[in-house]
Parts: sequence; structure tokens; C-alpha cells
Amino acid sequence: MAGRFAPRTPSTRTTVRGGHVPVPGGARSLDLEHGLDLGLTLGPLRRGPGDPTFRVTPDGSVWRASRTPDGPGTLRVALRAGAVEAQAWGPGASWLLDGLPALLGAHDDPAAFVPRHRLLAASQRRRPGLRLTRTGLVLESLIPSVLEQKVTTDEAYRAWRLLVRRFGEPAPGPVPDGMHVMPEPRTWRQIPSWEWHRANVDDKRASTILRAVRVAGRLEEAAGMEPRQAQDRLELVPGIGPWTSAETVQRSNGAPDAVTVGDLHLPGIVGYALAGDRHADDAAMLELLAPYAGQRHRAARLILLSGRVPPRRAPRMTPGDIVAL
Repeated sequence: MAGRFAPRTPSTRTTVRGGHVPVPGGARSLDLEHGLDLGLTLGPLRRGPGDPTFRVTPDGSVWRASRTPDGPGTLRVALRAGAVEAQAWGPGASWLLDGLPALLGAHDDPAAFVPRHRLLAASQRRRPGLRLTRTGLVLESLIPSVLEQKVTTDEAYRAWRLLVRRFGEPAPGPVPDGMHVMPEPRTWRQIPSWEWHRANVDDKRASTILRAVRVAGRLEEAAGMEPRQAQDRLELVPGIGPWTSAETVQRSNGAPDAVTVGDLHLPGIVGYALAGDRHADDAAMLELLAPYAGQRHRAARLILLSGRVPPRRAPRMTPGDIVAL
């Protein structure tokens, strides 16, 4: 939305700490005209506590390592006295800085959401700084979403962590220890089968990722499309269905209506929160979210943030071991 962020004069400073070798980069400041919760806004981009592409440091700064159209880059974002201070390093530094407003929700319109349930009104009121991020990058959200298909989140996070650390490259700049940029498409294609198995990724998910990276350029174009068109583009790849495409465009396109269907837990959470029905299925969930058409993803996000979830009765999903299958 216009007017939400007012850019200050761009700078080309590069701050170096701890004796690191300087890396070409730059810095930028944006004045905030609204409250921004950096953790809530960028939190969906983090794939587990050990994600090598994402760090939050003790001073509250958020670090992201990304593979941009211009190459690898690292972005550091921090809130300082009503402004966003950002620095970036690497070949992708300028691209990341140019995309900073969108990343922080400049294209998002929270005012379009009108709560029709007391729970959602309260959740929205408690989190005025929530914005829906828009990275403009597809593969960095698509690949970890494929890894999350039909497995526990812990399994998927481990696979992402292992594959990025082993086949990615160190993030440019004076970054926190262990940060890496995810592999480029050609490198994903060259990962041996035994390395997928070592990361506990079955052949179905590995094959889906390999099909996706073969058409990486076409998939990245989806970041510039309307969310529904973007999902249709992604779903042309066998193995990518509505669950995976929604999880991707929520991040790459900042899609406020891309509700996740086919999820193991979300229908029951939405059903319990809005109707007391912990056994709701996708159809019931979509019916409950119908009053929020255009903003259904935001509604689901606010429900999850409310903490109102059904009591757990069934056993947790047991992690699988593809080696033993």
C-alpha cells in the first residue's frame, strides 16, 4: 500500500564486524508509518530453529540468506526507533534491498480484513504489527514446502537443514555462523540419490523437487503473477498440489487468500476455533472461512496465533525412516 513505507536516502555503507573480509553491499533505511512486528511478519520464512538461511540474533535483527535473480545475497533487517535499518551483501544485495518494502508487507492491506468472529477480532487487535510478507522468490519457499509433504515438521526441517548446509554455499557478508544460501537449480539436480536418502527424503519428494528445478525459470515467473495464477503455474509440475502451491505463494506472493487445503491439522484447528468442531474437514473449513473470502489465509493465520487449538487426543505423527521401508 502506498505511503506505508517512506524510503530514506539510500546508502552504500557496508558494516563489517569481527574482522570479516568486506563484501560489496549496501544499506537502506525505511521510515515506518505503522507499527511492524518483524518476528510475526518474517517468521513464516523460517524453516525450523536451525534453518541455515534464517537467523534472529540477540539484538533482534533478522538475517536472511537468499538466492536472488542476481545471485546469492544476505539481508539483515532491524527495527530502530521507528525505522527499518537494512544491510545487504553479495551479488544479490541490491535486489534484496529493492525488495525490502514488499518483504515487510508494503503491498499488504490489513484493513481489508474485517473480523466476523470475536476470536479473530481479539487476535487481530493483539497483533497490529502483523503483515503478510512477499519475498518475490518462489523456489526458496517451494522446495522446503515439498520437503514438508506428508512428514512431520521436524523431519522436513532436518532435511532442509542438511541439504542446504551440504550443497548450498556460505552466505556472503559478516553473517552469523553457519548461514548458507540454498543450492542453485543445477546443484539440486546433481544431488546423488543416496544424499536424498541420508536426509530421509523419499523418492517421491525428491523427484518433485528435481522436476521443479528443471523448470526453475518458469516457476520463478509466478512471483509476478496474481496468486491464483501463480498456484496454477506451480501445480503444472507433477507432485505439486494445492497444499504445496498455497504454502509457497503465501510467502513468495504475499497471498492473503491462499488458504492451505489438504493439511493434517489446519481444518480441525479452524473448525474448533470458529465452531467448536475439532473434526472439521477441508470442506467444513472452507465454509467457515467463506466470510473472509479474499483474506482467508490471514484469517487462518490469526486463528493459529490466537492459540485456540483443540486438545490433542490422537498420537502425534510418527517420523518415518525411508531406509527401513
